[in-house]
Amino acid sequence: QVQLVESGGGLVQAGDSLRLSCAASGRTLSNYYMAWFRQAPGKEREFVATVRSSGTITYYTDSVKGRFTISRDYAKNTVNLQMNTLKPEDTAVYYCAASRSSAPYANPSIYNYWGQGTQVTVSS
Repeated sequence: QVQLVESGGGLVQAGDSLRLSCAASGRTLSNYYMAWFRQAPGKEREFVATVRSSGTITYYTDSVKGRFTISRDYAKNTVNLQMNTLKPEDTAVYYCAASRSSAPYANPSIYNYWGQGTQVTVSS
């Protein structure tokens, strides 16, 4: 069993930065493919970014490429999402997820464990 806890969300202005962190307990995250999803009010959960177990391969949804960076900290057993140049359309609850499967990485159904989410609100 893996317990995931997100932190770092908040209310910021457009153009600001935030760093989300996902801390795990119960298992080491190095054994899992990790991802961040987000869900805005009235919308489906959307894939944001994933990092492979190696930590060197990452994929992003087009709307965040060049602005967001996903990374692993093996020592702290965390996965982070650095979000720069935030836009109002980035407003959502952000969820951390862990999967034993590698693909299809943008499909929420392959993820075995989820955190409770952290709210990110970007004002214009």
